Amino acid sequence: MYWCKIARTEKEFAEIAKLNYETFVEEIPQHAPDPNGVRVDPFHNENQYIIVLKDQELVGMIAIRDQRPFSLDKKLGPVENLLSENALTGKLCEIRLLAVRKEHRNGRVFFMLTGALSDYAYKKGYSAAVISGTVRELKLYDQMGFEAFSEPVGSDGAQFVPMVLTRARYEQSVAARLKQKTYSFFPGPVQLTDDIRAALLEEPISHRSYDFSVSLKRVQNRLLTMSKAKHVHVLTGSGTLANEAMVGQISRLSGKGLILTNGAFGERLKAQADRWNLKYDLLSYEWGEPFNEFQMNEKLESNKYEWLLMAHGETSTGMLNNLQLIQQLCRKYKVKLCMDCVSSFGSLPFSLADVYLATGVSGKAIGTMSGIAVVFSNHVIESDKNLPSYLDLGLYANGNIPFTYSSQLFKSFEQALHAYEDDERYTLLQSRYEQLLAAENEEEMSFLTTEGYPMIVTLKGNEDDQYMAEDAALSGFELHYKSAYLAERGWVQLSIIQPDFEKAWTKFRKWHLIYKDYQKKQQHIYS
Repeated sequence: MYWCKIARTEKEFAEIAKLNYETFVEEIPQHAPDPNGVRVDPFHNENQYIIVLKDQELVGMIAIRDQRPFSLDKKLGPVENLLSENALTGKLCEIRLLAVRKEHRNGRVFFMLTGALSDYAYKKGYSAAVISGTVRELKLYDQMGFEAFSEPVGSDGAQFVPMVLTRARYEQSVAARLKQKTYSFFPGPVQLTDDIRAALLEEPISHRSYDFSVSLKRVQNRLLTMSKAKHVHVLTGSGTLANEAMVGQISRLSGKGLILTNGAFGERLKAQADRWNLKYDLLSYEWGEPFNEFQMNEKLESNKYEWLLMAHGETSTGMLNNLQLIQQLCRKYKVKLCMDCVSSFGSLPFSLADVYLATGVSGKAIGTMSGIAVVFSNHVIESDKNLPSYLDLGLYANGNIPFTYSSQLFKSFEQALHAYEDDERYTLLQSRYEQLLAAENEEEMSFLTTEGYPMIVTLKGNEDDQYMAEDAALSGFELHYKSAYLAERGWVQLSIIQPDFEKAWTKFRKWHLIYKDYQKKQQHIYS
């Protein structure tokens, strides 16, 4: 298996120095021979190296550098003077030491390097990359998307053509057409299946039309069947908006509440409650730590609370908080249970029959575009002029359509909800989750919590894994790790909701095993 990563270890740098010598001393006589058979680049400490490996063997490399002057600056003067305007929309970088071992020069490795370079440069904000391309491989450079911007430089035996690669040029290249598919493990946005995409492309209809009202009713009926709640209110917006509308309703209650937190989204609920100046006590736990039954019981017994607010599926940790336990305690102490189910609703079947308020969305587990916010209740909600009109759930009650909706978005939502007929979607997500659990049982990876659910898992990383997500991205696997709450903790997540999960997981699991083995060997050699 060919795969890419950033070079970081002394062993990798030693292999790079060998390949540098083989290519630019022995094959292309650019530098004088050295009896040690290695060549360390003069800009080594400023270079970022992307390498390609065949399983455990380094077979190709490319160096990226953005410190000025470039080597081409020294030969041509400031390269900006020779580049077109579309190459100067952002920062420039220079590519050097593009090399592949002879036995692996099948085009695939070169194209992998170019694809990884393009992705890396895009994420770093580079607008273009310049390179001195050997005249021996001009056809290959053209296939990779490079374009000459000056006459050849160098000696007769080692001539190079100054070339530039922009993202637009790369996207039109042979290399881009042959680039490996990128697989997403993001918890959103969800890649669309053909039937859901088709619904989004239908001609829009008025939200005041009869046809739209019928579509809305079908969506509401399906949501009520899934949730077992008595009433559902459908708004245009994100999960945060749904929670805002829920907290707005809590603000109408006269009594004090209790908020439970054990992750980022529980803490977000708390922050929203603060904006509404709600009166509450807080039970806060470490992220990924289950709520303590004894502490909750003690708190509820010793205080007269009217409501309890919590996140059911805590996306930040992959933890599913114990709904049955919370419902029992709320019934016992006659407390109104209010829940953020944005991440959990649609991922597994559960009843909202005993809750006061709960939220969901069209995205996440349900699998269409985000943009539809849902609030469930088991009581009739009356309009309240003290609330902002857009958040006043009473205006949405009884099938009312108070504001503009996107008919295409509703159509796609309705299409996605069809997958829950006969629990088909639940069965699919559970089978995917069990594949992850099997990998954990085989000790291929470790999860932050054992109280998970079939939507997302958080990997319990170690020092060897700190760059795993970054390296995975260079090999075509987009893991979830850049959200601030994950980056602060060095956590990486895998979501199972993308439509091509089965194929993505098979490929990623193979890559991950190779990567783990490689990292262990690098650590052993380095130590």
